[in-house]
Amino acid sequence: MNKFWIALLCLAPLAFGDGDRTKLTVQVNAAENDKPVSRASVIVRFRHGRNPVNMKKITTSWETKTGENGQVTIPIIPQGEITIQVIASGRQTFGGVYELDQDEQTINIKLNPPQPQYSEDAKKKQ
Repeated sequence: MNKFWIALLCLAPLAFGDGDRTKLTVQVNAAENDKPVSRASVIVRFRHGRNPVNMKKITTSWETKTGENGQVTIPIIPQGEITIQVIASGRQTFGGVYELDQDEQTINIKLNPPQPQYSEDAKKKQ
């Protein structure tokens, strides 16, 4: 077989994003009592390279909700840098950046209760 074709076959997985994958589990718990937070919205964004055909940036994202156990699992996600955002009723919104570099990874997130509200109007009435 021609050396050109051998090199092309070896490099094809890199060019078309067929790299390592991770099974990602996100565990969401309340910060004050470590109880699972169910029905929390979990948004995972992965930004990877450029499409070899038209050279546009490719963004992949997953949006889901935690179950009663406070978990969500994405069975196959490319390894690399991801952003996770978690939104839950009665909790502060959470956002963070993580590196996926293993076959299976669990990311534990603690959601804080909301901070007290502050108002200039309330201060003037005192």
